[in-house]
Amino acid sequence: MPSSTADNADAVDPDDTEILLLDAQTLKDLEIFSAQNQGASLFEFCNLTQTEGGAKVLRQRMERPWSKPQRIQATQQAIAFILAHRRAFNGLPSAYITSRVEYYAHEILPIVTQENPFEFGLGAFALRANHARYYSNIVRGAQNTCRLILALRRLLAQAELASPTGDLAPAFSEMQALLARPRFALIPEQLFAGRTWKMLRMDQVFRIHEKATIARLLQLIYEIDALIAMADVTADQGFVLPDIIQGSLSVHAEGLTHPFVQQAVPNAVALNQACRVLFLTGPNMAGKTTYLRAFATALYLAHLGMGVPATRFAFVPTQRLFSSLSLSDDLRSGVSYFRAEALRVKAVAQAIADGFHVVALMDEPFKGTNVKDAFDASLAILARFAARENCLFMFSSHLIELSDRLSTTGQIDCHYFEADERDGRLRFDYQLRPGVSRQRLGMRVLEEEGVFDLLDNQ
Repeated sequence: MPSSTADNADAVDPDDTEILLLDAQTLKDLEIFSAQNQGASLFEFCNLTQTEGGAKVLRQRMERPWSKPQRIQATQQAIAFILAHRRAFNGLPSAYITSRVEYYAHEILPIVTQENPFEFGLGAFALRANHARYYSNIVRGAQNTCRLILALRRLLAQAELASPTGDLAPAFSEMQALLARPRFALIPEQLFAGRTWKMLRMDQVFRIHEKATIARLLQLIYEIDALIAMADVTADQGFVLPDIIQGSLSVHAEGLTHPFVQQAVPNAVALNQACRVLFLTGPNMAGKTTYLRAFATALYLAHLGMGVPATRFAFVPTQRLFSSLSLSDDLRSGVSYFRAEALRVKAVAQAIADGFHVVALMDEPFKGTNVKDAFDASLAILARFAARENCLFMFSSHLIELSDRLSTTGQIDCHYFEADERDGRLRFDYQLRPGVSRQRLGMRVLEEEGVFDLLDNQ
């Protein structure tokens, strides 16, 4: 599956897609599948699956989060059901059993194909007599497949799992139908061993008549495994399941943090059609970029249908999510830093022009040009962003002079982070405040790091 769900997004009809479209830059910024500085990616953080197949399903879900409220709610309902009955799901077949059945299903082994009892008996005798090693592998594979089917029978027979909800409902229903196939009635509750005829008959069922059924049962196990992992992350991290609300695009959060930040300071988010743009100011290291990442990561997790790191999170789902937090130039392609910034803004503008509901985050854009150009470009873009219905934006900047011009533009809210300079050292409380920061700490940081002392003492 491609690493970006939006490489061909310009060909997607906004009304047709159920997927939240993400491009490669956003996946990189949010560290969805690869992390900077040898840390864990968000996928690795969420990957509490027990099976390799479950990990693949989880990755597929994380590559294609939902944008439709009904699909998000179906996953939320499944996760809530798992959390309410977590111990019952311990009955899902183990990673060992599923891996052995997977291996057996794909291993190249001889097979007795005859159906006639006499011819089958001759074939079974010849296989055991002439291919003892293969016979042992066949027996173990058939026994493990029987164990898998019996484990699924016991799982689904639990009274507390009788009425699954959300994504679990069709999975359980399909699994029940597959397990009820007539040939599976041959599987006893107590496994037989040492009976050549019976074991090879079961092998015939599993690898000829019901091969596709076994493959589908494995896939359903993996899908449930992925949902269990999402539920376990939600519970283990103390995440809250978001409220999906109706109306125009909006996001409201309380106690929002980033899942990778230890002892994170919680903050709030309030973006709606009366306040479509958050203009964020403050000195470096004060928390602007972390706040942007925390918001985008929580919104992404919310579209997956799992819990988010907040005390409350309510949102109207969007269709496109853009971030511009770690741009770089491209020497090989001859793309300068400012052109990379311009192309990023163009990608957002194109999505808006195509009719998508867009959430976009830009961290100190237009750094690649002079201050006058950056001011003019920022003001022009912010004014246009603020005018776009069903779109939301976060825009951090050191150009605090913009605030004087933004006061005449509607739908723009100003917040800031600041530093405390007590006792001769800079301290940060990472608390979001209303208004615009007037702090200028560039010289202060250089002095604190002793840069001028080093140069003056030469």
